[in-house]
Amino acid sequence: MSGRGRLALCAFAATLMAAGALLPLVATPGWMVQAVLLLAVQCGVGAAVRRVSPARPLTVVAQAVVGLVALTVVFARDQAPAGFVPGPEVLQRLGALLTAGAEDVGRYAIPAPATDGIRLMLVGGVLIIGLAVDALAVTFRSAAPAGLPLLALYSVAAGLSGGGASWLWFLLAAAGYLLLLLAEGRDRLSQWGRVFGGAVPSRGGGAARPLAPAGRPLAPVRTGRRIGVVALGIALVVPAALPSLSGGLLDGAGSAGGDGGGGIIEAVNPLVSLQDNLNQPVDREVLRYRTNAQDTSGLYLRLVALDQFDGTSWRLSRRDIGDVPRELPRPDGLSGGVSATEITTNVSAAGTYQQRWLPLPYPATRIDVDGRWRYEPAGRMLVGEGGQTTKGLQYSVSSLLVSPSSQQLSGAPKAPAALLSEYTRVPDSLPRDVRSTAVKVTKGAENDYERAVKLQDWFAVEGGFRYDTEVSSGTGATAISQFLRQKEGFCIHFSFSMAAMARTLGIPARVAVGFTPGVPQSGGTMSVGIKDAHAWPELYFEGVGWTRFEPTPTRGSVPEYTRAQAPTGEASTPAQPEQSAAAVPSAEPSAEDSCPAQARRLGECGDTEEGGATTSSDSGTPLGTVLLVTLAVLAVALIPLLPLLWRARVRTRRLGTAGRTAEDAAAGALAAWEEIIDTAWDHGILPDESRTPRKTAERIVRLGGLEGAAAEAVHRVAGAVEQVLYAPRPRLATGLAADAARIHAGLRASVGRGTRLRALLLPRSTIRVVWALSYRWTAVTTRWSDRRRHLTARWSASMKAVIRRPSRQRG
Repeated sequence: MSGRGRLALCAFAATLMAAGALLPLVATPGWMVQAVLLLAVQCGVGAAVRRVSPARPLTVVAQAVVGLVALTVVFARDQAPAGFVPGPEVLQRLGALLTAGAEDVGRYAIPAPATDGIRLMLVGGVLIIGLAVDALAVTFRSAAPAGLPLLALYSVAAGLSGGGASWLWFLLAAAGYLLLLLAEGRDRLSQWGRVFGGAVPSRGGGAARPLAPAGRPLAPVRTGRRIGVVALGIALVVPAALPSLSGGLLDGAGSAGGDGGGGIIEAVNPLVSLQDNLNQPVDREVLRYRTNAQDTSGLYLRLVALDQFDGTSWRLSRRDIGDVPRELPRPDGLSGGVSATEITTNVSAAGTYQQRWLPLPYPATRIDVDGRWRYEPAGRMLVGEGGQTTKGLQYSVSSLLVSPSSQQLSGAPKAPAALLSEYTRVPDSLPRDVRSTAVKVTKGAENDYERAVKLQDWFAVEGGFRYDTEVSSGTGATAISQFLRQKEGFCIHFSFSMAAMARTLGIPARVAVGFTPGVPQSGGTMSVGIKDAHAWPELYFEGVGWTRFEPTPTRGSVPEYTRAQAPTGEASTPAQPEQSAAAVPSAEPSAEDSCPAQARRLGECGDTEEGGATTSSDSGTPLGTVLLVTLAVLAVALIPLLPLLWRARVRTRRLGTAGRTAEDAAAGALAAWEEIIDTAWDHGILPDESRTPRKTAERIVRLGGLEGAAAEAVHRVAGAVEQVLYAPRPRLATGLAADAARIHAGLRASVGRGTRLRALLLPRSTIRVVWALSYRWTAVTTRWSDRRRHLTARWSASMKAVIRRPSRQRG
């Protein structure tokens, strides 16, 4: 394989290796098959054009046109004339698909369904990046800048995944880039001729061997590999060695490190995608659990507790973590006088749900889970280590249902000084109206418990707030003030604001993030969907510990201990979540009348629509259709290039016939002369078979306007041909292929652009193909005619012999 061909293959591989980071973003990988086939067609056309023409812009344009035709056939076949020609309607269709794809990206959670718009964005993006990489690395012979589009492709995948792209995809993309650099380095070295690696030490301790063995990498190539490996290692090790740096390409949803009981949990914000989850058009199951609790209305599944407030947002503090203890310690602040019932919950996570924080009922007392999990004691949270996630995980949790009375909460003593100092801290930048509003709302309350209940009721019932997931969350120090004025928002706004206002009143507070209890199923299990994602405030009361409050209207359930008149002796009736009102199944579900909520989340209800949104079950174009379309696109792209490809093949065969013997040299001289005659013919100089080589050379020089080296090359080749044809012992010439190239360049320079373009795309000498076919056809028909006459003659002779034989017998 030539150096340029090897470079093109490496550019193709590098693009696909970088595109692998996009695979986790979509539920089905069928789009990748389409991208591979269409990218192969695009790269193949580029290789074909480069082989026959040195015009670099022509190569890029040809690849872009073929890529557009391929996308037209796959995504806009019905709008295209003849099924593949891009037109105005095709561009409108592709634009509409791109707009729909952008909306789908913002609507669906990862992994998203493979809608037509998302598939066009993925496949089209891979083709564009592949074109850029191929143009930079192969067409313009500059592989180093080709790393920029590869980095852009990986960065898009990492950005859409919220920074959680696996480090394996980064290594794969980096390996593809290094492969491209090594291929370019080898190609550059080969242009200097054969490079010897120097003496190689003998294994037996004898004299050094003079040359490196065949197949062993040369020293510059080995050095390049070492530099690439070291650079990649530095890129991976340095971010890990500097914990103060975050937000890099490999930064995930949190990091845990250390061995044994050590390690640190990093400050991360898991609320980035909460609003997106709540706005999903179709609910998708993420957890399913079974519990022995009599009442599940307060069984929230908590992921993390955000305890650091900077005036603009709540974040998770950086804390030490350790191994998960067999028995978790008793919750901070919980005394023996408070009613607490231990329950057991068995949880199963969906295969599409990947979270580094383990959803747990609070407070958990014992956790039976497999995998690499670490324990953070302050928030009683478990975080995955070394890529450990909840994907497909099954685990069991023992936890406490704490049921304090209003008297116990109202009579709670003051919290410890250290805890009070940490969890009541508010920044000076917090607007004053936050505290003034809190004081106004809680006017008349006699203790922290009554203040907390007044805040909760003001947000949930009395304050005129409206639940709306479409409202912008707001940024900056005035975000809470803006929410308090507009009175529209979702759980983040309510929990953030209540916790901040509680702190201004001297009540220790933090924000918990997780899921509401979910929807009961007919089999006795509970199904938790992506829309059950939630945030709520936790306030601390000495003797009870961290206590849940629910300020968000129409979401979750109001705790019993916050009700003015708590009922006794029977289970409470929770406030039903807004999205679950129509999802509660009947006592005896019927498969004929309705589809269970769990089946709806798993997409097993056929064409059922939910909430006016339609889910696409299309897995993409079938593979057979993609293959046929790919072959058709390749054929359409190659048919106009057949004359060009045939001419390039003939030129290569003629100029590559020089061998070691005298016969080979003679044949090479005649082939080079035929090539020069056809080159002149392509540029408008008709061949004249009646002239001698010398007269033909003079004619080509005169009509072609050749001067200097090109004219001397024509006469030099003509002299070599005369030596072969007429000299008794011909003098063998060398460098005829280089002379043919000089003549070609001289003829191109002497004609106009139109003639040059015709000589490239539709050379006149291709008529020889027609002549050759006509000659072969004539030869075949002649042989068949001769054979037919021969068979006819034999048949006639046989028949005559048969006729004469009875006559002899009668005589």
